[in-house]
Amino acid sequence: MNLARSFNNWRKYRQTVSELGRMTDRELRDLGIGRSDIPFIARKAAQ
Repeated sequence: MNLARSFNNWRKYRQTVSELGRMTDRELRDLGIGRSDIPFIARKAAQ
């Protein structure tokens, strides 16, 4: 079960990074997110 959970968390992380990475700097700024914040936000989303 732990392996499945880890895989799902990794998928959520990658999906979040991908989606935020496709946004423009202005869109990210409107959300209050900087490009350097993306990995941190993705980790939080995957937990």
